[in-house]
Amino acid sequence: MPDLLVRIKKKHDGAAALTAVRPDGSSTWQQQNGQIGRIFPLHDLTHYAVETSLGCRDGFFGLVAHGWDMGDFTSPWPKGRPPLEALVVELLVGYFDLERMTDTLTTAAEVNQRIETAIADGKFAPVSFRITDAQVDDIHRLRAELFARWKALPVGDTLELPFERRMGLLDTNAMAGA
Repeated sequence: MPDLLVRIKKKHDGAAALTAVRPDGSSTWQQQNGQIGRIFPLHDLTHYAVETSLGCRDGFFGLVAHGWDMGDFTSPWPKGRPPLEALVVELLVGYFDLERMTDTLTTAAEVNQRIETAIADGKFAPVSFRITDAQVDDIHRLRAELFARWKALPVGDTLELPFERRMGLLDTNAMAGA
């Protein structure tokens, strides 16, 4: 079994449900109702595309695989604040979500500039990570495939995706200012 089995169910009322099952059989889930049910599956699939393409260890799905529950990602932070890699991943996913909403594709240079701006604005500590054009292309390709699979999924069915935690997106020894 993979480190995590991600399941997104397309419900009859336009809602969705996200379930994550760990190898030990434990799971966490989140009901996504109303407008959130139409938006969040695409956001979750973008997370999957970013984290899989970049080989993330401690992004959203990596932390869920490591034992975090869906409710652990908001205040009062039962597991503590998310690690830096999770914050960078969320920033990246936000940029790719913005692409989806504006129907424009971004380049690695634009994403890297946004990372620099977020660091300058104090949103997170300096990081050595910079995305490449090849990585952006991989994310676009996988995300398009996942979106097509979701769109073609019959109502009532579930999209299942295996997720493997990898080495990690950030090299903490190479962070600027460390």
